[in-house]
Amino acid sequence: MSIKETEEQNRLRFQIELEFIQCLANPNYLNFLAQRNYLKDKAFVSYLKYLQYWKKPEYAKFIKYPMCLHFLELLQYEHFRREISSTQCAKFIDDQQILHWQHYTRKRTRFLQPQQPEVTTAAAAAVTTSTTVAATPAVSVQQPPQKST
Repeated sequence: MSIKETEEQNRLRFQIELEFIQCLANPNYLNFLAQRNYLKDKAFVSYLKYLQYWKKPEYAKFIKYPMCLHFLELLQYEHFRREISSTQCAKFIDDQQILHWQHYTRKRTRFLQPQQPEVTTAAAAAVTTSTTVAATPAVSVQQPPQKST
């Protein structure tokens, strides 16, 4: 028996799933879920598998914290689900995430800046010489002869 969702129910489910999936970007929240055995529950693991549709571009464009998609992928593996129950593991991931955020903007800005070619001394001299030569006329202009009176 199939139950048809109304437009309002669809919108609400979309919002709830979007909020939940973005919570997965927080390693401390993942640790919380693991310590309370949610990650051992087969129904919950199936729900995480279902949420993989958020990786599709038409859904991913709504995600503010794209790191959540990486953690969603990792949660598909039992080994990760076991390891994230360790507070030490969650702390390490959290620290790495903070370091990434601290340096991302600076690295990204540097990467996107137009690359200025390095000018060597020889190249600079060649440019200066060619500019000087170009500024000097190639044909010498003779003075008109003076009229004798």
